[in-house]
Amino acid sequence: MRTVSGLFDSRAQGEQAVADLESSGISSSQISVVAPDEESESGAAEGVTVGAAVGGVGGLLAGLGVFAIPGIGPVVGAGWLAATLMGAAAGGVAGGLLGSLTDAGIEEEDAHFYAEGVRRGGTLVTARVDEDQADAAAAILGQSGSIDVAQRRAAYVEGGWSGYNPLGGALPGDRIEDDRSDLPPLPR
Repeated sequence: MRTVSGLFDSRAQGEQAVADLESSGISSSQISVVAPDEESESGAAEGVTVGAAVGGVGGLLAGLGVFAIPGIGPVVGAGWLAATLMGAAAGGVAGGLLGSLTDAGIEEEDAHFYAEGVRRGGTLVTARVDEDQADAAAAILGQSGSIDVAQRRAAYVEGGWSGYNPLGGALPGDRIEDDRSDLPPLPR
């Protein structure tokens, strides 16, 4: 098994990536999504209704749940990674998103980047697939609009970032928008 990941600037792009992965034949049990809980960030009532969160997309996304990740705050998530994170949080286990990603086979440098990307408002989609499906799954994530990891990491580093800090806390929504406005536009 191999874990492939994509980070998206919008939840809608992440939802489309999940739908595209499912349409390609990758089982929803192999896919996971984690994104900041926009309802909690905006000060709305805690919790998110599944219908509002997924905009009518079915499959894996019908199981979105709300939980907290140290250093990020409230998130919505579904799938194997979300289940791992919720289990760790319930058991008081340290490691959070960074540890869960490295345990899933993501290189530590990339795990730092993905955790930071979620902290900065991104939607992380991961799929655990057989080796023979890995290239196709990665291509689907790219075609669905995942950000260029090297380019975004370079922008983070240029801004002073040196790695994900689980004690850093979530960024407020206006800080996320400011952060993204300094980045070059994504290719479409």
